[in-house]
Amino acid sequence: MADTSTGAGDPSRTLALLWRGGPVENGREGRRRGPSRSVSVDAVVDAGIALADAEGLAGVTMRAVAQRVGVSTMSVYTYVPGKAELLDLMVDRLYLQLPRPVWRIRTWRRRLERVAETNRALFAEHGWLTEVAVLSRPPLGPGLMAKYEHELAALDGTGLDDVTADAALAHLLGFVQGHARAAHDAARTTRDTAMSDAAWWAANQPLLERVLDPAAYPRAVRVGAAAGAAQGSSWSAEHAWRFGLARTLDGLASIIDD
Repeated sequence: MADTSTGAGDPSRTLALLWRGGPVENGREGRRRGPSRSVSVDAVVDAGIALADAEGLAGVTMRAVAQRVGVSTMSVYTYVPGKAELLDLMVDRLYLQLPRPVWRIRTWRRRLERVAETNRALFAEHGWLTEVAVLSRPPLGPGLMAKYEHELAALDGTGLDDVTADAALAHLLGFVQGHARAAHDAARTTRDTAMSDAAWWAANQPLLERVLDPAAYPRAVRVGAAAGAAQGSSWSAEHAWRFGLARTLDGLASIIDD
């Protein structure tokens, strides 16, 4: 659990590293003060992200990070205490790099669509983020705080009180992460099996036609066939995204004053 959960490391050391340069200035963390060293904490974090992008979270080891930045494994621990803290720094770095333009979109629905799309794009670019579990005590680094502030601003003018605004944003982001995880897993299955959904259905169609009796499963066969024909597969990430996001926003519309 410690290797795939945010906030699993030592909180004091993690927060000190996250805020090592003070508040965010011009969209970036401040720089560390003190004697120069052969590499930087930023370089270690960048190495962790690169490894995770290439190999998944399992590929992020302190030894692999050390090799990537060109120092000994023991030296890496003088920059970051361990993998748990490194994971927090990696996630926060990606959050800090997200675009945060001033909201000029007039309607709350379009603003929240933009929030959802931005987070979806982040998960698509860094699929390992879908495997990161967020604990009840997330590391409140500069990236997370800047992201939270920007996304909450998308709810300005909706009439929601503070507690409800927080819950509404969490509900939206929960949908995005759940969808991103499903899309990530589907893509990984296709990659690992070297077989597309269309090829899988074609290969198994003779057996399925024998065992899936329309008389025994009239709804399942009818609806499944219709959905498969419309989507080109039993599940379409794009269709699920459009449908799920629209329904999520419809739900929020019931509590938002237009």
